[in-house]
Amino acid sequence: MVNPNNPNVGQTIAQLQELARAKGVQLQTLKAGTEAEIDAAFASLVELNAGALFAGADPFFTSRREQIVALAARHAIPAIYEFREFTAAGGLISYAPSLAAIYRDVGVYAGRILKGTKPADLPIQQPSKYELVINLKTATALGLPVPQALLARADEVIE
Repeated sequence: MVNPNNPNVGQTIAQLQELARAKGVQLQTLKAGTEAEIDAAFASLVELNAGALFAGADPFFTSRREQIVALAARHAIPAIYEFREFTAAGGLISYAPSLAAIYRDVGVYAGRILKGTKPADLPIQQPSKYELVINLKTATALGLPVPQALLARADEVIE
């Protein structure tokens, strides 16, 4: 599921389609840019008999995470999310850069700029800390066993 109002949506769809082809998985792209479209996207998932959902990273989706997580639970659709906040809200699993670490880095950069460093002199940074968060309550509710090896790799397991 992607937000068609996001300027990066084309790139996101292309990357996901490439990954799906490489894994031999059929990918249906659902677009949702409003609350009503999120509801409609989940209705489409049910009609398509989808096996899972990936909710793309988008500020709108983050603001509607309670709605998205509730719909995934109501329709018993396993879903993976970009940020741990979705998993903490009851989503199944997330794997993404740590927002706390990103915000901390932004603060460090702001401090350096305020002390006189020119922004152009600061290196571009990529996230260095990624978090795998698994919600065992949700996995149990969906009837999905979570392999011990995956649990051992998780940064956080919500029970």
